[in-house]
Amino acid sequence: MDSETDLLSRMPGAGRALRIAVASGKGGVGKTWFAITLAQALAQVGQRVLLFDGDLGLANIDIQLGLMPALDLGAVLAGRASIAEAAQHFAAGGFAILPGRSGSGALAALAPARMDGLMAELAQISQDVLLLDLGAGLDTHTRRMAAWADMVLVLATDEPTSLTDAYAVLKLLAGDRAGAPSDARVVINQATSVAAGQRTFATLARACTQFLGRAPALAGVVRRDDHVRDAIRRQTPLLTRHPGCMAAQDVRRIAEGLR
Repeated sequence: MDSETDLLSRMPGAGRALRIAVASGKGGVGKTWFAITLAQALAQVGQRVLLFDGDLGLANIDIQLGLMPALDLGAVLAGRASIAEAAQHFAAGGFAILPGRSGSGALAALAPARMDGLMAELAQISQDVLLLDLGAGLDTHTRRMAAWADMVLVLATDEPTSLTDAYAVLKLLAGDRAGAPSDARVVINQATSVAAGQRTFATLARACTQFLGRAPALAGVVRRDDHVRDAIRRQTPLLTRHPGCMAAQDVRRIAEGLR
């Protein structure tokens, strides 16, 4: 099977986008950068992708890409625009973006009923993949969107606090999805090597096996690469600015393994 066929085989039903959430227990692990790069990697294998900035208080996809959107999630929640109207095609990446609104306490304090309405509207999008860049941490909205997703990719680094927080995310997800299938996978980011990343994952997997009764799968390892910092500084997607670098290869490999 090629990568596109593998991904399509995961589709939960005709007409419904595959929901992939990107989560982390703490900030600073490269979650938003990874979500952007994964969106571009999926687009490059022919998937129609909507990248949703689900960090309701500290959204920054638009900042990382140097965008100045006329409409954003705030406009959708205020009833001034639909998701289709607020989503913008990002030509440089080949995918669509629904930007959030950084620093908006009102969005972070969204009422549960309005959150239900937002997820219901997201469920109707005409894309192949809905990629949710969730907020770091374990707030109520983040947990609800993670539980709503078909697949959750949990980012971690080799820092002890990152591993502890990633374990907490996996534990809560297991509880929130009790009685329902849960496809949680781990991405080790900023690893010094693939082997080092695999050792970091093994540490997390052992804790999950011991205390949760099962270990998540390893989605992949992204090696530390100075080209990532350069792309972020230039507000340009990594696969556009440095398509052949190590980190670009690693994210493409993760995208190809989603099935």
